[in-house]
Amino acid sequence: MLTIGEFSKICRVSAKTLRYYDEIGLLRPVRTDSATGYRYYDIEQLETMLFIERLKSYSFSLEEIRAVINAENCGEDKMCLAFMRKKDEIRKQLEDCSRILAQLDEDISTIKQGGSVMDYLRDIDVRLAEFPEKYILSVRKTVQEDRFPDEYAACYGKLFRRIAADRLTVSGAPMVLFHSSEFTPAGLDTEFAVPVREYATGTRDLRPGLCLKTVVHGDYSALPSVYARQAEWAENEGYQCTGALFEVYVTDPSQTADENDLVTEVYLPVKKK
Repeated sequence: MLTIGEFSKICRVSAKTLRYYDEIGLLRPVRTDSATGYRYYDIEQLETMLFIERLKSYSFSLEEIRAVINAENCGEDKMCLAFMRKKDEIRKQLEDCSRILAQLDEDISTIKQGGSVMDYLRDIDVRLAEFPEKYILSVRKTVQEDRFPDEYAACYGKLFRRIAADRLTVSGAPMVLFHSSEFTPAGLDTEFAVPVREYATGTRDLRPGLCLKTVVHGDYSALPSVYARQAEWAENEGYQCTGALFEVYVTDPSQTADENDLVTEVYLPVKKK
């Protein structure tokens, strides 16, 4: 049996950390002296501690590590699934880092040539367009930013099940309308909608009329830049917003393997000041 000091020295983990792991139930000592409060560990627990350190090196949170350790006790399948999910997460992080590095290279080149890294905003195409009146079937709710992917799937799943059940006819690409007057941590007032041909219970008219329109090719990271460019264009040209900004998903992200193939139309309803 090892004292907490001995265990700490062998594993290169501070005694403070070991006490914290005990408090949260991640790694409990086999015995705690009731009189002195000293903690004692079995030799076998060294392997558990090394396993915890390995999981930390994979960027598992302590809560995730607890789940993996429990999964190890329940069976290899659950632990393997947790590892595969973390692998996918890290792969996505690598892809994001690669994109950032490419953007940095482009910005460095622009600066060396005497340009501004924000000059790309001038290249975003903004034009006036009339958006035709449509009937839409929709779900409106407040959504936190990190919940958008899940809500897209849930809300559109609900809408398309309703369309199938009521034998409605889809008449356009899915869309999202953002009704919030400002961005808040509590979430955005969001309306998930599908245009349909028939006027039925639960549908409503959408009549945005004159809009600023921008077509975006590629992943959704460019959308905030489009919002900013449209706001700037409206101010410079003497237009003001008259309704909720909305996006039309020309290509379905769930059916597109390559993010570069995504096509999104961004609309901002406006009128002349």
